[in-house]
This record gives sequence, structure tokens and C-alpha cells, in this order.
Amino acid sequence: MPEGPSLYILREKVAHFKGKKILEADGYAKGIDMSRIEGQKVTDIRSWGKQLLFIFKGFTVRVHMGLFGSYMIDDRKKVNASLHLRFANGEVNFYVSTVKIVEGDVHESYDWAVDIMSDEWNAKKVYSILREKPKMLACDALMDQHIFSGSGNIIKNEVLWRVKLHPEAVMAKIPDAKLREMIRETHKYAFDFLRWKKDGVLSRNWQAYEQKVCPRCNVAFKVKDTGKSKRRTYYCTKCQVKY
Repeated sequence: MPEGPSLYILREKVAHFKGKKILEADGYAKGIDMSRIEGQKVTDIRSWGKQLLFIFKGFTVRVHMGLFGSYMIDDRKKVNASLHLRFANGEVNFYVSTVKIVEGDVHESYDWAVDIMSDEWNAKKVYSILREKPKMLACDALMDQHIFSGSGNIIKNEVLWRVKLHPEAVMAKIPDAKLREMIRETHKYAFDFLRWKKDGVLSRNWQAYEQKVCPRCNVAFKVKDTGKSKRRTYYCTKCQVKY
């Protein structure tokens, strides 16, 4: 599943469609009135976490690519698209993606303060949310899109390794300084991810995710499906503390 930085890159790639009118909209996405979209002008294009948002006056078209989704700009696959949008200056096609119309003002539906890629990211708010969830595990916090919107399994693994925090550490027991460090490093790593992704060297910079040995301790990583999501986690039993 694409994480926040990848959606940020996609947003940049389709930015030239902002302010343009949709000449044609179709696709097999369920429950979408394509005729409502046609003829409308895109007032803005934003990403929120793992979602791409085409914003119109009074409503927003949300695209979520999930685990197997993909897209093509100014080109098409031989299979039908979930959503096809054609403009005077090009087109974009989404495949195996979930598409939904969000009614009303987009700012009333999305909290930019918890989006790890947003200029409106608010570390203090995230800290307050986490302190209200004393039983939550660190690994679950970093996968919760209402707390760290845009964080995914890569970010989770890398951040926990960076801050020397065990994935099953409990919020109530994590010291303030360590929790603030986790929050700070999540935001920082998201932009490291973005830079490495653009340069085509993301996987070369992984220190924990899909790695065999901890580069700090030179001991084998433990690999376990952790938390409510049961997603694969790589962690060092020597340097990552389980509070």
C-alpha cells in the first residue's frame, strides 16, 4: 500500500490538472455518479495520508489505491480503470482503487494536523491524542491513520528502530521524551522517505524493514506480526526498549 510520501509524489505529478475542467469521467467504481463529475473544474488537488483528493466546489473525489492499486498519467492499461478522468491537457487513470465522493467542505472532513506530509502537521496535537490512549501499542499508533495519517509499515519499522522503541511498547509506559522523539522522527522520516523515493534509493536506506541484522547491534532482527493489524515488524531485541 502506498504510504504518505508516495501519495505526495502522485499529487505533484497531477498538479497540472488543478484549475482544469473534467471533459470526461468514467470507470467501474461503485456508487459514483460520473455525470456529476464531468464538466466540473478541479479547484484543488491534495493528499491526505494514503488518499488522493480531487477537490471540487461542494464535494471531493477521494481515491485510495489500497494494497494493489496503481495509476497511469497520459496513458492507459488494456483493462478498465476504476476511475478515468480526462482534461484538455491530459488524463489520469486509477486501477484497482477505491473511489468515493466526500460531500461538503473538504476541510471539515479531513484533519490536516495529523497528516505527516502536511504543512499543518501538529506534533503537540498528536502527542495529546496518544496520551489519551494509554493501552495502545507503539506499532498500532504508527499504523493508525487518525493519528499518523500517511504512516505505513515501512515508516513504522524504520521509526521504531531509529528511536530504539520496541513495537509492543505501551503508550502509558513510554517516557515523555521518548514519545515526543517518536512523533518527531515520524515526521522527519516521512520526508527522508520522500527524498529517497524520488531519487530511487528508498530500499537502499532501510535500516530495519526487510533487513536481517540490526546495523547498530549486529544481532539478528526478530520478525513478528505485531499489533491489531498483524503487519510484519522487524525489530532488535537488544536496542529497542519494551516499556
